[in-house]
Amino acid sequence: MLFYFYIKPKRIWTFIKHIFNWKSTATETENSDPMKKFLVAGLGNVGDKYVNTRHNIGFKVLDALAEKEGLTFETQKLGDIATYKFKGRTFILLKPSTYMNLSGKAVKYWMTKEKIPQDNLLVITDDLNLPFGSIRLKTKGSDGGHNGLKDIQNVLQTTKYNRFRFGISDEFSKGRQVDYVLGEWSDEEIQKLPERLNQSVKVIKSFGTAGVHNTMNTFNGK
Repeated sequence: MLFYFYIKPKRIWTFIKHIFNWKSTATETENSDPMKKFLVAGLGNVGDKYVNTRHNIGFKVLDALAEKEGLTFETQKLGDIATYKFKGRTFILLKPSTYMNLSGKAVKYWMTKEKIPQDNLLVITDDLNLPFGSIRLKTKGSDGGHNGLKDIQNVLQTTKYNRFRFGISDEFSKGRQVDYVLGEWSDEEIQKLPERLNQSVKVIKSFGTAGVHNTMNTFNGK
């Protein structure tokens, strides 16, 4: 006579893991909770001629974080990627390779690939309307004439995403805006950048651990 026993699938899986001594890794735990995963996209243009330009501050901020934490960027689809783990959070750092005007394509791709909710997206960009080195986080707003933000808005079909604006000031004469934005930092700015970049790294960490609103209260205007 044959006897049939029903064993719940969950118990079977537990039994198998016990036999092979399988353990859940920290990565598996983090990946199972999308609210602990963040995409930080620093905007800029690829190529040596753009490396030290004001328009590439998004790249520069992520490079500062990578240098501080010993991270390495790898060239992957639509951008250079580094992964940073901090206090139980996973930060996917993205430097799009699509050039500034097509930033939305890379942002959307990596949000989808990594299953990152829109509330956990932070876009870092330069801002002509803020004094040099000023920091301003916002949870929504217009593109302000910034082509990178404009493309992200068009691709995501919303203006409600977190953006970290880094002030580059507007010290240019009439008709010289493009030259100024794509120009290199002044000697005075270069001297002040390290402290401002260090502050920017703190902003990213706070965004993932304390939340965007607490981070705004702590860092905006500082």
